[in-house]
Amino acid sequence: MKKVKVGVIGLGFIGPAHIEALRRTGIVEVAAFADNNPEVAKKSADMLGVDTYYTDYKDLLKDKSIQSVHVCTPNFLHYPMVKEALNAGKHVLCEKPLATSVKEAKELVELAEKKGIANAVNFNLRFYPLMRHVRLMVKNGEIGGIYAIHGSYLQDWLYYDTDYNWRLEPSMSGESRAVADVGSHWMDLIEHISGVKIVEVFADFATIHKKRKKPSKPIETYSGKLLKPEDYEEMPINTEDYATVLFRFSNGARGALTVSQVSAGRKNRLYFELDGSKKAVAFDSEIPNQLWIGNRDKPNESLLKDPSLVHAEARAIISYPGGHNEGFPDTFKQLYKEFYGRILEGKTGGDVNYATFKSGLRELELCDRIIESSRSSAWIKI
Repeated sequence: MKKVKVGVIGLGFIGPAHIEALRRTGIVEVAAFADNNPEVAKKSADMLGVDTYYTDYKDLLKDKSIQSVHVCTPNFLHYPMVKEALNAGKHVLCEKPLATSVKEAKELVELAEKKGIANAVNFNLRFYPLMRHVRLMVKNGEIGGIYAIHGSYLQDWLYYDTDYNWRLEPSMSGESRAVADVGSHWMDLIEHISGVKIVEVFADFATIHKKRKKPSKPIETYSGKLLKPEDYEEMPINTEDYATVLFRFSNGARGALTVSQVSAGRKNRLYFELDGSKKAVAFDSEIPNQLWIGNRDKPNESLLKDPSLVHAEARAIISYPGGHNEGFPDTFKQLYKEFYGRILEGKTGGDVNYATFKSGLRELELCDRIIESSRSSAWIKI
C-alpha cells in the first residue's frame, strides 16, 4: 500500500502525539524526526521506534524521501521552519500558531498557494465526531437561527506562581498567551461549526501572577527533590493568565468567551453553547462523547457518540461503535487521515474540513484585534 513519508520536527509534548497519531492513520510512514537536543533525539529514536533522526531540522528538509513535514516546535520557530519546508517542496502541517505575526502568516499562505503545496494547521478539535455532527445540524437548519454563542476554555496548569513554561515568554510565544494558546482553538471551532464569523471584539485581560518563579536549571535537575528559594529566578509576566472576550457575529448574534489558565481543577476544558431559535446545543471537551441538546417544549436530550445516531458525514470520523469512547488523540488521527488521504489523491486545494494556513492566518488576525481591544478598552472591528 502506498504511504506518505513524513518527518516530524520537535519532540516536546506534542511531537510524539503527532507521531503516534500518524501511525494510526494507516496511510503514513513516520520516516524521520528532528530535535536539536542530541540526547533527547537518541533516546526518543529508541522509544518511538524511528530509525532515522536528525539534530538539525535542515538536514531533515534535505532528505528527498520525506514528502511532508510536521512542525511541532515552540511558536517563534514556526515561521522560519515552515517557510524552509515549503521552499524545499514539502507538504506542511504546522502546530498552531502558524506564525507569531500576521505579516509572517500572510507570507506563508501566499508561498504555499504559489507552490501548490498541501498545508494545514493543527486545530484538531474540529475532529471530535460530535463537532462534525453539530456543524451539520447547523447547516441543515436543525438548530435554527443562532442567537448567541458563549463558552470558555479553562485550564489550571499555570495555577501557581511556581508553574513555568516557555509559553510565558513573549519572545518565544508571542504577545498573547491564554487567548492565543487555547482561545484560538475555541474561536476556530466556533466559526467552523456555526458558519458565522466574528466581526467585532471587546476584550479584558488579567495577569494573575505578575511575577513567576522560573527554575534556574532544567527541571530534570531537581527530579525527586523539593526546589529551594535559591533554585528559582523571579520573572516578570506580561501576558494574560485570564481573559474575557465579547463577540459580535456576522449574523447579528452575540457571544462571550472566558479563557483561563489558572482555574483550579479544570485540566483542559473547552466548553461552548450555541443558542438557536429551534434548540440549543452544548459541548464539554472533557466529556467529548456526549452532546447536550436543549429544548423549550419537550425534555432536553443527551446524544452519545454513536455512528448509528449521527449524520453520515460525522460517521466518517468515527472508528468505534457507540459506547466505545474516542478522545483527544483520535482527533489528531482523523485530521491526519483526511489531510494525507487528499495528498494521496493528488489534491492540495479545495474545500476541506481541516484548518489550512488561511485558517491559521485568520486566528492571528483575531488575536491581534483582541490584544488591541484589551489595550484600548474598546470594541474593535475585525
